[in-house]
Amino acid sequence: MTIHTPPPEGGRIVDEPLEQALSRRYLAYALSTITNRALPDVRDGFKPVHRRILYAMHQMRLNPQAAARKCAKVVGEVMGGYHPHGDASIYDALVRLAQDFAQRYPLVDGQGNFGNIDGDNAAAMRYTECKLTPAAMLLLDGIDQDAVDFRATYDDQDEEPVVLPGGFPNLLANGSSGIAVGMATSIPPHNVGELIDACQLLLERPEATTEELVALVPGPDFPTGGVAVEGHAALLDAYETGRGGVRLRARWETEDLGRGVWRIVVTEMPYQVQKSKLIEALADLIETKKAPLLADVRDESAEDIRLVLEPKSRTVEPEVLMESLFKLSDLEIRFPINMNVLDATGTPGVLGLKPCLQAFLDHRREVLIRRANWRIARVEKRLHLLEGLRIVFLNLDEVIRIVREEDQPKAVLIARFGLTEVQADYVLDTRLRQLARIEEMAIETEYNELSDELAGLKAMIASPAKQNALLKIGLTDVRKQMVSPRRTTIAEAVDASALVAPEAFIPREAITVILSERGWIRAARGKVDDPSELKFKEGDKLAFLVPAFTTDKLLVAASDGRIFTVGADKLASGRGHGEPLRLMIDLDEGADIVGLLAHRPGGKLLIASRAGYGFVAPEDELIAQKRGGKQVLNGEMLAALPAVGDHVAVIGENIKTLIYPLAELPEMSRGKGVKLQSYKQGGTADVAVFSAEAGPDWVDGGGRRRNWPDWRDWLAKRASAGRQGPRGLRKFR
Repeated sequence: MTIHTPPPEGGRIVDEPLEQALSRRYLAYALSTITNRALPDVRDGFKPVHRRILYAMHQMRLNPQAAARKCAKVVGEVMGGYHPHGDASIYDALVRLAQDFAQRYPLVDGQGNFGNIDGDNAAAMRYTECKLTPAAMLLLDGIDQDAVDFRATYDDQDEEPVVLPGGFPNLLANGSSGIAVGMATSIPPHNVGELIDACQLLLERPEATTEELVALVPGPDFPTGGVAVEGHAALLDAYETGRGGVRLRARWETEDLGRGVWRIVVTEMPYQVQKSKLIEALADLIETKKAPLLADVRDESAEDIRLVLEPKSRTVEPEVLMESLFKLSDLEIRFPINMNVLDATGTPGVLGLKPCLQAFLDHRREVLIRRANWRIARVEKRLHLLEGLRIVFLNLDEVIRIVREEDQPKAVLIARFGLTEVQADYVLDTRLRQLARIEEMAIETEYNELSDELAGLKAMIASPAKQNALLKIGLTDVRKQMVSPRRTTIAEAVDASALVAPEAFIPREAITVILSERGWIRAARGKVDDPSELKFKEGDKLAFLVPAFTTDKLLVAASDGRIFTVGADKLASGRGHGEPLRLMIDLDEGADIVGLLAHRPGGKLLIASRAGYGFVAPEDELIAQKRGGKQVLNGEMLAALPAVGDHVAVIGENIKTLIYPLAELPEMSRGKGVKLQSYKQGGTADVAVFSAEAGPDWVDGGGRRRNWPDWRDWLAKRASAGRQGPRGLRKFR
C-alpha cells in the first residue's frame, strides 16, 4: 500500500486494490451489524435499540407509578439522544416490547392499540402511550448506583449504558431473534421461575450438567401457549449445543354438539402465527380439496382465541383430522433454536443453556460487587463526617466560640481539633442552632450502624460464598414478583413418520391418466378399453396412457433431465380435454415430456440419456416436493422406464442393438450414469427393460408388436457397439 503526500488542500490519497478495499469495508459493516444491531447481549438479553428505549424511558421517569407519555415523545427522545436511526424501527421495537403475545414478560406497559395476534399493526405513535412495567424496573435496578459501565452516545453529548444491570435472565425469559451478516439468532422464550430455579442450582453446584438444568427448564414457554411435541433427547441436545428446534402445536379440544356431532375448537395458537393468515390458509386447503376431512373454518374469537373447525364427516376421528391439519398448515410449526449471542467481551458465539445462565450469574455478581463498592464509598464518606461530629460534640462550646469569634474558623478548627477540610466544611455548613441540638446518642447510633454496614459490605466483597447467598436471596425475591404458571405444555414426542399422510384421506379409485402430445393432462375414471375413442383438441393426439389410482403420485420425466411429481387426485376429470400440465409444474419451454408413470414405493427406474448413458434410480428418491422438480440426469433424457426385469435392450440411431444384464448398471439417485452403448456417430434411439424368461418384443413400422425369440444372440458386454437387430427393428415401444 502506497501513501502519497497529501495535497495542499489537505486529505489523504491511498492506493489500494479494489478487492482489498471492498473486503475491509464489508468486514467493518458486517461487524457493525453483528455487534450493534442484530445479536443480543448474553448479560441482559437486549440489542442496543431495546436497551436504549428502556434507558430513555427510565431517564424520563416513566416508572410503573407514573402517568404514561406519548410514544412519539419516547421515540423522539431515543432517536435524538441515543439511537440515530429511523423512528419507524424504534417504534416497532417499542411496540414489540409491549405486546403480550410477543413477549413472555412485557417490558413496556402500552396504552392504546398495540396490534393483535391477527397481524394488525399498532396505531401510529402519536395515538399511543407507554410507560415501564415492573419487570423492566427489575432490569434497570441499580443503574444509578454505578452497577454497569457507560459510554458516550453517538454525538458525545450524553452517556448510555453498555449493558443493563439485568435483575432476571431476560435473554432466555423473553427470547430474541435477529439476522446479521453471515449469522443469525433465534432464542425462544422461557418461564422465568424455571430459569431462576436453574440459576439457584448453578449457585449451589457450579458443576451441574445441562441434563440436570433441563430437569428444571424442560423447554420453551411461549407467551401464546401451545403444546411442544419435541422429544426430550432433541431438546437436551439443543440446550447442550445451542442449536436445534422445537415443534409447537396449537392447543385444541373437541366440542360435543350431541347426536354424534362434534367440532374442533382451537384455543391457543403457535407462537408468531398470525390467526388471520392461518384462517386464509385453512380456507384455501378446503377450496383446493387438499384437506378432504375439513368442511369449514370460522373465527369466533373475542378476547380469547376460539377458532372453530368443522369436520366433513362425523365418522372421522378428531385426532385424525388434526393430524392431517398439523401436517398441512401452521397449526404446527417448528421454532428454530440458534442461541447465537454476544458475550461480555462483545464476541459472537453459540452458547448452550448452562453457559447462558452462567454468564447471567457472572454479570449479576459483578453488578452486586459494583453496587457494594458504590455504597462503601458513600458510607465511608458519611462515617468520616460523623467522626468530625463526634469531636465537635466533645468540644461543643469551644467550637461555637471559634465559629463566632475567629476570623478564619476553618483553619482554627483544623489546627485545634485535627479535623480534615471536609469535616471542617461540614461543621461550618451546619447551623449553630442545629449544632447545639446534636445528641451524642444519635451520632453514636448512626456511626455504629454504618460501621457494621461497612464491615458487612467489605466481608461480602471478599467472600464468594456470601455473594452467592445474596444472589440467591435476590433471585428468590425476583421470582416472587414475576412467578407465573407455565403456558406451553411439554407433551410426549410425536413421531413424524407416524403422522397420517394426506393421501390417506383421498378415496382410492382406479383412473387412467391421459396425456396428449401438446401437454394436456386429465384423468378418466376406471380403465380406458379403447384409446382410439379418446378425443383431443384439433391437431393434438395421445402421448401417454397410464393406469393409476387417485392416491398415486405421478412421476413426469422431462427431456432436460428433471423429474416432476404430480398428485393424481389433482388432475382434471376425463370428460373434457383436461388442463395444461405446465400449470402444475415449472417445465421449461424448450423441454419435452419423455415419460409418465405412477410412482411405485420401493420401485426403480431406468434413466437413459440420448447420448447413450444411464443408470438405475430408486423411485422413492425421485419424488420432488416443489414445482421445479428434481434434477436427476446430467444431460438430455431419452426415457425413464420401470426397471422391472433382469436385462436391458438398447438400440442406437445407427440401428445397432445391444443386450446385457440389468445388474451391470449402477444404482444412483442423480448423475450422468455409465455408457449404455458405444456409437461413432449419433446416440440412443430407444431402450427397454425385460425379463429373460418372457423375452423382449418390439414394434414394427406398421405398429404391430413382434416377438424376439433369438434375442440371446445380441448379448454382449455393456458399452459395446452391438450389431444390427431384426429386420424392421427401430424402437421397442
